[in-house]
Amino acid sequence: MSSSFDSARVAVIGGGPAGLMAAEALAQHGVQIDVYDAMPSVGRKFLMAGKGGMNITHSEPLEPFLGRYGARRDQIAPLLDMFGPDALRAWLHALGVETFVGSSGRVFPADMKAAPMLRAWLHRLRDTGVRFHMRHKWTGWDNDDSNTAAHTLRFDTPDGEQRVACDAVVFALGGASWPRLGSDAAWVPLLNAREVPVTPLRPANCGFDADWSPYLSERFAGQPVKSVAITLTDVDNKVHNRQGEILLTETGLEGSLIYALSAAIRERILADGDVTIALDLAPGLTLERVVAEVTRPRGSRSMSTHLHGRIGISGVKLALLHEVLSKEAFADTNGLAHAIKALPVRLTRARPIAEAISTAGGIPFEALDQHLMIERLPGAFCAGEMLDWEAPTGGYLLTACFASGLAAGRGALAYLAARGVPV
Repeated sequence: MSSSFDSARVAVIGGGPAGLMAAEALAQHGVQIDVYDAMPSVGRKFLMAGKGGMNITHSEPLEPFLGRYGARRDQIAPLLDMFGPDALRAWLHALGVETFVGSSGRVFPADMKAAPMLRAWLHRLRDTGVRFHMRHKWTGWDNDDSNTAAHTLRFDTPDGEQRVACDAVVFALGGASWPRLGSDAAWVPLLNAREVPVTPLRPANCGFDADWSPYLSERFAGQPVKSVAITLTDVDNKVHNRQGEILLTETGLEGSLIYALSAAIRERILADGDVTIALDLAPGLTLERVVAEVTRPRGSRSMSTHLHGRIGISGVKLALLHEVLSKEAFADTNGLAHAIKALPVRLTRARPIAEAISTAGGIPFEALDQHLMIERLPGAFCAGEMLDWEAPTGGYLLTACFASGLAAGRGALAYLAARGVPV
């Protein structure tokens, strides 16, 4: 279809970090890049994620960093070798965005905002000739170009259906979380129709229902539960124990500590129907210390006053104890002390996928070549949350999205070169 990068055309479908990074990788080599997005503007989920402070990556050493990707560590590692957290920070600095490392090790832009970074990036992309087409929703291919070197793509637009011919295409359409911002998984049946396997999408970095009583839901929903630890055994009988902060919601629990364990919690629920986690409400104290303090004579003081004075248990932590324990169990000081260190909380289901921060599932790496090209669709590449991987919040999601976008863009370049297009 083309004989030089001056005339080669690549379509990038999806204007999030993965799609924009693919566009940048391609534009640097003179390829004509057209970015298509169904929304009125690009980067909508990226901007929403940055409203509370744009956590762009993490500063921890690469070995534990890679461990955050769980079962897909081996597939994500080559992407981060190409564009890891240090390279991402250097790239941001070249864009004019300074960064700093927070007390938790998370990396943020100096102004904590996503919008200035996105504006600077879009300005640079437009300067390199990248063209943007908003309100263009991809609806598939023409029927006559399956498994051919070229792609003719169909889009629904405000001006009716349009067909676009290109030499290669990079798909970066996201998963199924936050569909109002564009990630609606409408691509799944389109790729399934071309015999591309897609692992079912599931909520990740999500909250879970605990079937609270009306009292707890009405009185304590929205309150953070700080300085707690969770212990749970996953489907492979591996014991997880992590400390952090959770948020009590109207229906259950969410927050950074829950998100960090969401994959293990979700898979246990899928396997067993529910899961009981052990919640340590006093992680800074040993069990022996808690037993000693709780069983200490309290005189005329109420148990609530005693717990607050001796070990700092009050408010929402106290409410959780009352929620889970019977009156008889709460009155048993030795049993109460053990419950404070390991309160059994039953989680029954993940929250709907539309509420999740991200999704698991997607196109498995086994269906792709080393350049992230779909083997059944020559010239079609995938990046970002469309791929079958997951990671906790903390900068790991964004880092892999950027890295996979760069890999897909470079993969498209290699594909064009292999067709005789000079690099």
